[in-house]
Amino acid sequence: MSEQGLTIGKLAAAADVGVETVRYYQREGLLDTPEKNDSIRRYDKAALRQLRFIRKAQEAGFTLKEIRELITLDAGEDHQRAFELASIRLSELDKKISEMQRARDSLSKLAQHCACAGKSQPCAILAAFED
Repeated sequence: MSEQGLTIGKLAAAADVGVETVRYYQREGLLDTPEKNDSIRRYDKAALRQLRFIRKAQEAGFTLKEIRELITLDAGEDHQRAFELASIRLSELDKKISEMQRARDSLSKLAQHCACAGKSQPCAILAAFED
């Protein structure tokens, strides 16, 4: 990184996101918007660390609201709250996985019936969604 810092394009590329993603995080209050210097905003190493933190937290399934709170936590002091947030997120992800598994099982059964029905009968998939 140059002593002057990164432009928004270089910051985005370094974090493997698009420029609009950086701007979105700024609008959401997750990432600070630096002052313009010679009509160009320059981002420092802390901004890059913050952007990478946001992306990794999203990959772990945290919502932007949860990430906003995670950002405010102290890594040396707030172990319990971080654990609570992770536990809550795990529980919610388990629920979603269960719901998606039920949906997959249901659709799989419908697809099997549809393949067996042939063209002379109504589509079993479409018929299942009526009424």
